[in-house]
Amino acid sequence: MDAYERMKKLIAECDEDVKKAIGGNKAAGTRVRKTMQEIKECAQSVRQAVLNLREAEGGQGE
Repeated sequence: MDAYERMKKLIAECDEDVKKAIGGNKAAGTRVRKTMQEIKECAQSVRQAVLNLREAEGGQGE
């Protein structure tokens, strides 16, 4: 799942900006919000991929 790996990478890259945003840096806060939107999109892709896997197995495990 490429989306999952991308999401992990985005979270790691965002760490420093989160700390700066907490410290009051407005530009860092803007970067954090942008990155969080990208993470949200990746998370949705992961959710869809997992759903597709479940459906491919015939709905087992419910």
